[in-house]
Amino acid sequence: MAELGFDVLGLDTDATRIGALAAGRLPFYEPDLEPLLDRGLRSGRLRFTTSFREAADFGDVHFCCVGTPQRADSSGADLSQLLGCIDALAPLLERPCLIVGKSTTPAGTAASLAERVERLAPVGAGAELAWSPEFLREGHAVTDTLRPERIVVGVRSASAEAILREMYAEPLAAGVPIVVTDFATAELVKVAANAFLATKISFINAMAEVCDAADGDVAKLAEALAYDHRIGGAGLRPGLGFGGGCLPKDIRAFMTRATELGAGAAVSFLGQVDAINIRCRSRMVELARELAGGSLAGRKIGVLGLAFKPDSDDIRDSPALDVATTLHGLGALVTAYDPAAMGNAGRAHPELDYADSVIDVATDADMLLLLTEWPEVQQADPEIIGKAVAHRRIADGRHALDPALWRAAGWTYRAPGRHDLAP
Repeated sequence: MAELGFDVLGLDTDATRIGALAAGRLPFYEPDLEPLLDRGLRSGRLRFTTSFREAADFGDVHFCCVGTPQRADSSGADLSQLLGCIDALAPLLERPCLIVGKSTTPAGTAASLAERVERLAPVGAGAELAWSPEFLREGHAVTDTLRPERIVVGVRSASAEAILREMYAEPLAAGVPIVVTDFATAELVKVAANAFLATKISFINAMAEVCDAADGDVAKLAEALAYDHRIGGAGLRPGLGFGGGCLPKDIRAFMTRATELGAGAAVSFLGQVDAINIRCRSRMVELARELAGGSLAGRKIGVLGLAFKPDSDDIRDSPALDVATTLHGLGALVTAYDPAAMGNAGRAHPELDYADSVIDVATDADMLLLLTEWPEVQQADPEIIGKAVAHRRIADGRHALDPALWRAAGWTYRAPGRHDLAP
């Protein structure tokens, strides 16, 4: 918002994080975000605080962007951060303003929060709630914010819609479509989009299982499907499946909320979507076992990639890290490398060994596993890497490599659903 010309005050309860942001240091890796932070600070349009009082006095519009992780005791959404934010802010709002929820929430949450704001805000203050879910992809969050594919707003008044149209004036002027709707629909758009994407990913991975059974080629199958305009190719890359802090917990929370509303049967298929996704990880472990000749104990395995996706240091529910730790638990000697996620992975799983480069991971390895499709890994030279390993065996968990190129360099190449490429 500072990049779009607005004066912005960022609030967080973590004083260490606020201090780092004020000094121009990001708490996580996201391409192209650091220059925006630097420009915002230098322009004077962006600053940070830990004070709700300061934020309440400052803002005409308050974007509430806190997390809604999966609850520890169920598959539902943990709304404690969101409730805490509203409870701390609303009593301090002494003039007309708009609170805009950006969090991913179960349908009905926004309506209950609107009542909460009305109850907690000073009488006559004029504080109002709106809902505008984010559709950011990690690794592309800057582009997705400044040039989104669509803007969705849930409002209860014309004045709230007018304020949001003013806030989003630049992307709207550039032709970005806007959908104006009610609270519940705005909430459902986000979880429905994630559920559909998760379904598409799990579908092609289910087809990879069928291809394994039928000696088919899932990559060619996906290519053929992509030519059907009703299906499209986006999301049809087979492999380890999805992870991160959004899709897995969002589809589980969606199922939970639908069940609470009496519509659980309508989305029961998402249980299979989730199960297929988790099964991709065990199938990758079995593929590694096959390459190892039947036993993983004592095998030196080089893991390429730990983040749940490239261009991110996020290891939340990372399929790559899950496979790496499972292999370690089965007695393999695992050494891993990731261009961005090494620090997070090392703190979460100190039992693994870590290397500083692709070539270091490959040194004396009995096999390599590509588990996150970083460009650095995809562009590795199979001849050079081949000189470092003990055995030229690689399992491509993301279908990210050119099989012909690696096989021509003497590698045994395997990937889920690609039995045609087995030696």
